[in-house]
Amino acid sequence: METIELKAHIRKESGKGPARRLREKGLIPAVFYGPGAETIPLTVDSSEFAKSAKMGRIESAFIKLAIEDDDSKVEKLSIVKELQVNPLTRSPLHIDFYEIRMDHKLTMDIPIRLEGQSVGIEAGGDLQFSKRTVKLSSLPSLLPDFIEVDISKLDIGDSIKVGDITLEEGIEILDPPDVMIVAVIFTRITEVEVAEEEVEELPEGEGEETGEEPGKETTE
Repeated sequence: METIELKAHIRKESGKGPARRLREKGLIPAVFYGPGAETIPLTVDSSEFAKSAKMGRIESAFIKLAIEDDDSKVEKLSIVKELQVNPLTRSPLHIDFYEIRMDHKLTMDIPIRLEGQSVGIEAGGDLQFSKRTVKLSSLPSLLPDFIEVDISKLDIGDSIKVGDITLEEGIEILDPPDVMIVAVIFTRITEVEVAEEEVEELPEGEGEETGEEPGKETTE
């Protein structure tokens, strides 16, 4: 699993007013907590957090926090448990860091990465990528950065479900096995082309309307 290093400082004040003033200074209010761990209010530099976020999927990476308080410094391994953002600017408002221990199982949503070119797409099908993460549980050291799914053999009408994923021993998939990850389906264009090919061309003159009643001769 990818590990991102991030500096943090102990936060002395709490509440909406101090939090707003911190954001005006380019700092993000945060908190660190975990099972059996003391809750620690923190601040994180917004520019440093933005740089770390660009390095990878920060929501699915380990965060090594270097927590500073005056002359003391301690390192804590964590994950981003919750990230609150401004709905308009998408800038971070608050971060929850959750402590992880290497000897305790961890549950995380791991991204899915598609590999290969589907034969069904080359034949005119449409790719539906409906599930982009899978929930895994294992010791932190076993969790992968992503799950690779090979779609090269997918033809039109084929699909890959959660139950088709194979992982190394010690990793448990918590999503139901019948949940679809990716499929190749018929497109509307493909259906129209097939329908047109099936229509037989009628001999010239057949099927035309004359305006005369069947079996009735006309006289001048």
